[in-house]
Amino acid sequence: MDIFEKLNTNLGPLGKHSELSEGYFMFPKLEGEIAPRMKFKGKEVLNWSLNNYLGLANHPEVRQADADAATKWGAAYPMGARMMSGNTDLHEQLENELAEFVGKEKAYLLNYGYQGIMSVIDSLIDRKDVIVYDSECHACIIDALRMHMGKRFVFPHNDMESCEKQLKRAERLSKETGGGILVITEGVFGMTGDMGNLKEIVKLKDKFQFRLLVDDAHGFGTMGKTGAGSGEEQEVQDQVDLYFSTFAKSMASIGAFIAGDAKVVHYLKYNMRSQIFAKALPLIMVEGALKRLDMLKNRPEFKDNLWKIVRALQNGLKEKGFSIGSTNSPVTPVVLNGTVGEAATLSKDLRENYNIFCSVVIYPVVPKGMIILRLIPTAVHSLEDVVETIAAFEAIKEKLSSGYYKTTELATSFGE
Repeated sequence: MDIFEKLNTNLGPLGKHSELSEGYFMFPKLEGEIAPRMKFKGKEVLNWSLNNYLGLANHPEVRQADADAATKWGAAYPMGARMMSGNTDLHEQLENELAEFVGKEKAYLLNYGYQGIMSVIDSLIDRKDVIVYDSECHACIIDALRMHMGKRFVFPHNDMESCEKQLKRAERLSKETGGGILVITEGVFGMTGDMGNLKEIVKLKDKFQFRLLVDDAHGFGTMGKTGAGSGEEQEVQDQVDLYFSTFAKSMASIGAFIAGDAKVVHYLKYNMRSQIFAKALPLIMVEGALKRLDMLKNRPEFKDNLWKIVRALQNGLKEKGFSIGSTNSPVTPVVLNGTVGEAATLSKDLRENYNIFCSVVIYPVVPKGMIILRLIPTAVHSLEDVVETIAAFEAIKEKLSSGYYKTTELATSFGE
């Protein structure tokens, strides 16, 4: 088969009907200012689908800082990779402030989160090393593991008994190869909203010799007393050997960082190919990140407002009989039962007739027969938004239970 001829053979249940789904169910286009209420297909919708936890994306002070940086530096500065000609005092200032905030010796800026953590993992390990990881780790971690030439062992999500079994296997193998063990998990899992069991994982360091890498993309800025993340929340940040987060969530920007012991970060600076051979993060983004970090650290009202909305939304949903799984973070998954077709028509009904926009998660991300409506509360949502949303969810849940979404043309088109 020609390399291009096979491209349409593995599109999945929705991709096979892209003429129906694209622009509506998939690749939707939101318009207007970033806010809880935006425009979708010309209509105002209440939006629960932006990872803008602290509401900084469109904050006037943030926009002014971004505008001032653009005027001062333009979009190109600095030119070149950090190692060659792209390093600046501001890059180093941001790294130092990030490291201090998350309680680590050093931090290193990364251009993107997805690319960044893949490169971190690739740089840390070789074919002799063994990886033990949580089954629900993000796609960026899974993609990094696919490149690993050594062994890897997976444990079911947050299953500490299995984690210990996999560590025993890893220990036996690493003794044979002369390699080390890296355990990878997340601070907050972005689909289910529950935290990685960091406290129990670090206890296993008493039995096994390993290093722990935590991806805390959803925990940075939202969890812990100061917002320093899930390690702070669980009081084990000092036992997290490498702490990673992206700027794409609470910081509402582009970029990421990795933080840990100075000697390890120094090694990564000289071995991460995705940074060595890539242009440095532009100073527009760096100055913007400095402003956002300052607001995150020194304006606790943002996190306080976020959690006020989180508690109202999650408690309200549970009081109405909805399952939100085991979330203990702002991520709020509403778990329903239904087919892919029902998910498509439910989503359309929710957006067109109830003016609620949220992410819809279906097979193969979740098991067949399950639908997750994922809500992302933010500091700029209101209690009135919560009331409106719960009322809409009650209505669509009743329709789903009655079989209403099985009878529409779109559901038939998408199939079972």
